[in-house]
Amino acid sequence: MKNPSVRVARWSAHHPWRAIAGWIVFVVICLGCGLAIGGHAATSQDYRVGEAGRAEALAAQGGLQQKPVERVLISVKGAGRPDGAVASEVRRRMSGLAEVESVAAPVRSADGRAVRVDVTMRGPELEGRKHVAPLLAQTAEVQRAHPGLRVEESGSPSISKDVQGQRGDDLSRTELIALPVTLIVLLLVFRSVVMAVVPLLLSVSSIMAGIGLSMVASHVFPDAGVGTNVILLIGMAVGVDYTLFYLKRDREERARSGGRLSRAAAVEIAAATSGRAVVVSGLAVAASSATLYLAGDVIFASLATGAIVVTVAAMVSSLTVLPALLAKLGRRTPRRAARSGGGRLTSAVLRPVAERPALALGVAVAAMLALAGPLLGMRLTDVGRETYSRDLPAMQAFDRVNAAFPELKSVNQVVVKAAPEHRAQVVTALGALAHRVTADPLYSGRTRMRTSADGRITMLEVPVPAYASEKRAQASLDRLRTDHIPATVGGLRGAEVAVTGDVARYADYPEHQKHRLPIILGALLLVTFVITAWAFRSIVLGLAGVGLNLLSAAASLGVLTAVFQHRWAEGLLGFTSMGSIGSRVPLFLFVILFGLSMDYQVFTLSRVQEAVRRGVPARTAALEGIRGSAGVVTSAAIVMVTVFASFVPLHLIEMKQIGFSLAVAVLLDAFVIRLVILPALLLLIGRTAWWPSRRRPVPASAPDVLENVG
Repeated sequence: MKNPSVRVARWSAHHPWRAIAGWIVFVVICLGCGLAIGGHAATSQDYRVGEAGRAEALAAQGGLQQKPVERVLISVKGAGRPDGAVASEVRRRMSGLAEVESVAAPVRSADGRAVRVDVTMRGPELEGRKHVAPLLAQTAEVQRAHPGLRVEESGSPSISKDVQGQRGDDLSRTELIALPVTLIVLLLVFRSVVMAVVPLLLSVSSIMAGIGLSMVASHVFPDAGVGTNVILLIGMAVGVDYTLFYLKRDREERARSGGRLSRAAAVEIAAATSGRAVVVSGLAVAASSATLYLAGDVIFASLATGAIVVTVAAMVSSLTVLPALLAKLGRRTPRRAARSGGGRLTSAVLRPVAERPALALGVAVAAMLALAGPLLGMRLTDVGRETYSRDLPAMQAFDRVNAAFPELKSVNQVVVKAAPEHRAQVVTALGALAHRVTADPLYSGRTRMRTSADGRITMLEVPVPAYASEKRAQASLDRLRTDHIPATVGGLRGAEVAVTGDVARYADYPEHQKHRLPIILGALLLVTFVITAWAFRSIVLGLAGVGLNLLSAAASLGVLTAVFQHRWAEGLLGFTSMGSIGSRVPLFLFVILFGLSMDYQVFTLSRVQEAVRRGVPARTAALEGIRGSAGVVTSAAIVMVTVFASFVPLHLIEMKQIGFSLAVAVLLDAFVIRLVILPALLLLIGRTAWWPSRRRPVPASAPDVLENVG
């Protein structure tokens, strides 16, 4: 009874209705508070990193920050040139909207077959998508009035609106796939409708609580729009996992006692064993996710917040309301233990491992290192707008706008801050810079210079006829920073110069992540070691946990690189390769995989530890514990893979990469790490695995608990 999870389970089992009502109230309060307070979305300044971010901050000081701009493209469907009267009609309609700040004069394309009208919206750039609907409606009206022409609209606001809508539709389809498949897997595991529905109900309620809590937390850590994705992804996975660990142990103990064990006693045994594993695992996932805050990036902070709140909610539900449900539903569920999800497979794999552990360890580690090999050639880039689905109307218009006006594909913005009295020198130096870039074939189009009202901030915009992800655009940024700027404005005394724009943001974000990666990885390794060593009172197991998690994460990222950085799997998985991996993906995966790997590691080692406590020799205990946990680990892995794989069909390439890599990692972790490498390692090191612990570990074994509750 020193174990807090046992005390909570005992109270819950003896007061089931109070516990169930308490959980429902908790979920309602979390969701209600979130809806009442509302979420706090990240603003433009929250996204600023590197030199690009510094330049954006300077531009904002002078009111020169980027604003939401929509471009209306008028083009002919066949031969001919569009009438200028249509552009005038667009200008008139747009000028009358409250959401519009200004409308530029029409610009005709070089071949004369297209005309564009640039519309600048009021408010911050990131707020544009919330107010773009009236503009789209006016464009649609013009299109209906001129069916012989193609009148369409694109820009950051309309693209963001379409992407958000597509993301919502994708997530709805994901839920429709993940929930039924998860239910089928649980039915096969438990052979009981009641017991299969319980994990789903608790997972869904934990997700609801997590969404509410994340909305409250967003006032401290602004929401970058990705929190809900993570809550759904992690919530289903850990929610089902934690409930599954608990439920399987409860059924196992009741079956072992032959019906002599009371429902409350079985619940307490499950709390003393699997319950503690859930606590340790939940803390590990939360602590691992928290290392993402060290990235100094609003997107990673949003991901961390979502993962933490839903993991904590799932952990609390498993420790509080689940014992009450088991106490109330105990008589309606079969007492026989469900057959091991991988019984024959487990025996077939463990037999050669037990006979030749050194060989098994060597072969398995070599195979994992081979899978990790492509990681050495991983190329990280930011995910540009050009990677979005072409099913979106705004993206179809985006392509046609950039085809007609290639100078709009990307832009470099040189921002200079200097005292007002030096304005003339700044303008002269930027004029010299404009002359240099005009003569440089890397750039094209007319440069534009703007100065703030107080004369302190001046910006020169340098168009590049290439997308930010293309080599020409990257070369243009490099030449600006290393050649053209040092030869012109870089020599001004007392002036602060920085470059931003599409190209700079694309280049600087991955560099920012590379500099942060060692810090986060170091913190992650430390967290994994400390939690494992603390949970099992073993430095050896702490080091082993770090090594196994690194191996699993590296192998999954290697497979990710081999699949998504090349083109051979495009048709199979429905994507267009960027020739790279999204810069946010590896860091997020490392953190989440380390946390999720602790699920299986803690549960498996807990069963091994129980056998050691009963006096079973260390090598025998290793095999016994792994056999005893294999069914649960296999079942949980199937559920996790189902959830993660359901994200692969999504349109957003980053979500595809994350879902695919997580699914691969769980498969490797459950079937290679836990069935081959871990048992082989434990067999080889024997009792040394538990060094330096000499006293009995904390968790009580089933016989101990029976003695206490008998």
